[in-house]
Amino acid sequence: MSELTDFQRSLIIGSLLGDGAMRCKKNALLEMNHSYRQRSYVDWKYAMLSNLVATPPKARASGKSGRRAYRFTTLSLPELVPVYDAFYSDGKKTVPLLQITPLALAVWFMDDGARSRTAVYLNTQQFLEEEQLRLIDMLWRQHGLRSTLNGDKAYFRIRIRTDSIPTLKCVIAHHVLPVMRYKLPE
Repeated sequence: MSELTDFQRSLIIGSLLGDGAMRCKKNALLEMNHSYRQRSYVDWKYAMLSNLVATPPKARASGKSGRRAYRFTTLSLPELVPVYDAFYSDGKKTVPLLQITPLALAVWFMDDGARSRTAVYLNTQQFLEEEQLRLIDMLWRQHGLRSTLNGDKAYFRIRIRTDSIPTLKCVIAHHVLPVMRYKLPE
């Protein structure tokens, strides 16, 4: 196995900011798990990471809810250990200081983005408030995106401010797959 390409690294970082998960013993593996309705998106991720994967995506029932998921995992690889080490502290996913490339931001958006009439949200509820504030700072410093924390029941998520939506679209639009363009505001 060779080193990860810059494209693969960005895709993995965006996935880990979103729905991706990793496990590690000696080497690390990445799991991509989405709704069955998003299988074309999962198939795209698989195609981009196929040299890291032995088995193509499969549908499966997800727990007691009966929800159908579509997923794949990479091989357990030493090349993924540095990514695991950056994102996992004490076995829990965390947000490291990192470069969020336009592709990583687009993948994160496709994983966890949602739009309302005039705003875009990144569903970051799984991260601690301080980690979300770190992400807000990185979005501002790296892409000029103004965002705030938005209360979502008992948790927070990131809200991209309306005046930053044109900038967001400029940064990510050419990376957003056609099947996910519905998430972009008009």
